Amino acid sequence: MSVPDYMQCAEDHQTVLVVVQPVGIVPEDQFFRIYKRIASVAQVSIRDSQRNLYIRYRHHYLPENNEWGDFQTHRKVVGLISVTTCGSAKEWPQTLDRFHSQKEVFGATLYDSRLLVFGLQGEIAEQQRTDVAFYSSYDDCPNVEKRVEDFVESIFIVLESKRLDRATDKSGDKIPLLCVPFEKKDFVGLDTDSRHYKKRCQGRMRKHVGDLCLQAGMLQDALVHYHMAVELLRSVNDFLWLGAALEGLCSASVIFHYPGGTAGKAAGRKPSLAQGQGQAADAGKRHRPGAQEVLIDPGALTANGISADTSSEIGRAKNCLGPEDIIEKYKEAISYYGKYKNAGVIELEACVKAVRVLAIQKRAMEASEFLQNAVYINLGQLSEEEKIQRYSILSELYHLIGFHRKSAFFKRVAAMQCVAPTIPEPGWRACYKLLLETLPGYSLSLDPKDFSKGTHRGWAAVQMRLLHELVYASRRMGNPGLSVRHLSFLLQTMLDFLSDQEKKEVTQSLENYTSKCPGGMEVLTLPDGLKLPPVAFTKLPIIRYLLGKSVKGCECSGSSSLEFQWVQGEVCEVQLMVYNPMPFELRVEHMGLLTSGVEFEALPAALSLPAESGLYPVTLVGVPRTAGNITVNGYHTSVFGVTSDCLLDGLPSVLTSGCMVEVIPSLPRLQLSTSLPRSAHPLQPSKEELSSSVSVQLFNGETQHLTITLENIGSEDLETLEVASKTCNTKEKLFGEFLSWDLDEAVSQLPLKPGQSVTLTVNIKVRLDFSGGENLLQDLNDDGISVTGLPISSPLRQVLKPRAETKPLGSESSKTDYNHVKTLEAVMTFKYSGGAGKVEGYYRDLTLGVHVDIEPSVFFTRVSTLPATRTRQCHLLLDVFNSTEHELTVSANNNQDLVLHASECQRYVTFNLPIHKGVSG
Repeated sequence: MSVPDYMQCAEDHQTVLVVVQPVGIVPEDQFFRIYKRIASVAQVSIRDSQRNLYIRYRHHYLPENNEWGDFQTHRKVVGLISVTTCGSAKEWPQTLDRFHSQKEVFGATLYDSRLLVFGLQGEIAEQQRTDVAFYSSYDDCPNVEKRVEDFVESIFIVLESKRLDRATDKSGDKIPLLCVPFEKKDFVGLDTDSRHYKKRCQGRMRKHVGDLCLQAGMLQDALVHYHMAVELLRSVNDFLWLGAALEGLCSASVIFHYPGGTAGKAAGRKPSLAQGQGQAADAGKRHRPGAQEVLIDPGALTANGISADTSSEIGRAKNCLGPEDIIEKYKEAISYYGKYKNAGVIELEACVKAVRVLAIQKRAMEASEFLQNAVYINLGQLSEEEKIQRYSILSELYHLIGFHRKSAFFKRVAAMQCVAPTIPEPGWRACYKLLLETLPGYSLSLDPKDFSKGTHRGWAAVQMRLLHELVYASRRMGNPGLSVRHLSFLLQTMLDFLSDQEKKEVTQSLENYTSKCPGGMEVLTLPDGLKLPPVAFTKLPIIRYLLGKSVKGCECSGSSSLEFQWVQGEVCEVQLMVYNPMPFELRVEHMGLLTSGVEFEALPAALSLPAESGLYPVTLVGVPRTAGNITVNGYHTSVFGVTSDCLLDGLPSVLTSGCMVEVIPSLPRLQLSTSLPRSAHPLQPSKEELSSSVSVQLFNGETQHLTITLENIGSEDLETLEVASKTCNTKEKLFGEFLSWDLDEAVSQLPLKPGQSVTLTVNIKVRLDFSGGENLLQDLNDDGISVTGLPISSPLRQVLKPRAETKPLGSESSKTDYNHVKTLEAVMTFKYSGGAGKVEGYYRDLTLGVHVDIEPSVFFTRVSTLPATRTRQCHLLLDVFNSTEHELTVSANNNQDLVLHASECQRYVTFNLPIHKGVSG
């Protein structure tokens, strides 16, 4: 026997084997329709008896395996059901001959046979025959199952007669020696009269009767016979048959303890107990766990060693093995099988049966030991198909006991065997299918979402190897789309585990595949129905965070509700901070926004990121075409020929699953330009973002005209315009208005069409109090310098600094230098609206920052009066100091102008002033 039955389990020992085969030409689909109906009759309750007969059906069975039927009777083909198609009476004789020829193959062991004929009508079909059933067609055969039940009952009758015949053998001392095929030549010339030989014959026959009892539904009788066979065979060291007796004892005990079966079938089997025996619920009272072999009363044996009445043994024996003893006996039986090279199939099948029992008992480690032994059993030269089957079954058994990674290992070995070099036509489809089945064992899923949840599971090196094999198998299958999908999955999920060289190789392979078959976001459905979800390159590039941006520059990040609005019909922005993890330049094409809600036109961008770049800002733009609410769900890219839709909820570094923005109706849009240069620095006290800013330097009391041009660069008419200003710093005492303008002329030009502009003149006038400069003149007088008109030899900024010899280091005045330059800052706000947005109450604003540095111009330091010619008048004397670096002229009403050079101080006599009561000169 060279081909093992990997599907065998312990309860198969109580089944009878029936082969169902076609005769002649029978359509395959029609044959298997009938085969399934026949196989549905797997258990038959025998009439006038409390016993059940279990049937195991096979549509293919090697005749050489039938030769082991005496060794284990469940391997013997006892029934044959042939299915044939016969269209006319002329074909009937030939069909019948074929049926008889088929019976001859298993003729030595057959108990009964049936022929099911389809398509034949007429006189022949009307004949009443027990071994032939006629049906008009495969669709019109209502009583097939009933015929099979009758057939099974006839098999039981023969089985029961053989059991009784063997159990009551009256042939004297001569009991035939049952042999396996390879033993026959070894027993030639043996002394058949020796005591040793007789015990061997008795032990083997006792074991054989135990098999027949088990098949006939007499479980307790079978247990007794197996125990007695073990004692007899052990005494003569008949190890092969001793192993079979122990295995039979294990099988009967398994059937008793586990009536639901060990093969994982949905419908469990009921235990078949002999008449007069209790139910399985009382098994614990009758049989202690750990019970050993039966103690046989020698008086219970007849002269030939076979007793017809086993009730005495049943009453005194500890018949059924406990769960732990079952495994011990399996180990012992397998060790005996291992002594025989030709019993490799028996040994392997026993290992499989033991594993199934251990799986029920949840003893995984012991089961793995049996499987490890099964791996090394030598079955000789196996075909490639047999090797594939062997590794696949090992994989299933490892999975059964919970060794998922070991299961995946053998499944992968089976996959590689499908494309072995010795196979003329490698089965790449079968290889691919088996590789897919290994994924769960290696903690690998083809859904990228499973890899974004916490830490990585499984061995990355093994997973990458497996993914590479899937890519190669897909290519050999002629399916480049699958190769692209698996390679994309490898790059996305295993990026952190790839070396720099591997990253280059994978991306090069991906580009080669996508040049023939671009990758997309569609779900791929395999022929067996398995769906492969799309793979989005969320790591190429990596997004650190997202910034939404309005047209006026307000920003908000990390929130699902953004604090600004977008305007219908105008370009809006979203800024991403991206990072390139690749060791080479990354080119991203067609990068744009993914949105939902209002109609949105995304304007794709292309970018090139340097190798392993730091955070790099990327701005994605688009135009909302209608008003309403829009949600930014993510972005789409095209990298290495693979188009990806990257959703925000799949990005671990972005905390929101979508940013909602309100899109308001259309508004005009103004662009501001000024006649003064832009400021080099922002306004310090202002916390708002300015649209623009200007800077100017003036002397105290000087006026500057600022011309502001507002151009309508939008698509709507400008209908309303309001201007306001706010001074930022109020520390300085300001005299008069800082900023002033006349808006009437500008408003008169409204509505302002797109493309048109309007100007506004703003007067900047600065008048501050620089009275703190009197200290300067005091310093000058202390130095003994005349202030009557003589020029000051040293520059002003040097004179203002305190002297070291008069002001010691560390004094309060030495810590702060006197600052002549003062600053005024203000913000002008232009509030405007128009179009559909104005109707809804929306408006826009522009802000202009004005920064003015003010230097002092003239100090009036010393003030005194002189009597005038009239008693009611006086002259005002002023010492005037020019603190600038320019020449200036001081004028007063009805007085002569005074010209002062840079840093010059002169006395200036003003006009006569009237003297009022309460005012002293």
